[in-house]
Amino acid sequence: MRIIVLFNLRHDVSVADYEAWAVKTDIPIVNALGSIKSFTVLKATGVLGSDAAPPYQYVEIVDVADETQFGTDCATETMKKVAAEFQALADNPVFIATTELGA
Repeated sequence: MRIIVLFNLRHDVSVADYEAWAVKTDIPIVNALGSIKSFTVLKATGVLGSDAAPPYQYVEIVDVADETQFGTDCATETMKKVAAEFQALADNPVFIATTELGA
């Protein structure tokens, strides 16, 4: 399973604060989970072929290797803390669960 997370920062959260937290906390902790194949955070830089601003500032791509273990990993105190911190930074993130066509 791949989870795509689309989000903007809350109005009172600075880009510098969020990105420092993502690099120091979110990315290494999530990537260390046994259930995760890979976890990437991307910063949107534009809309291809347009001068329009992207609808979201950030995109997370979470490649889950083991869905059962992922549920267990997310229930740990460490991940509950990371999730709460993320919710305090992100403004109504959209979590999209996906499966690959033809897989």
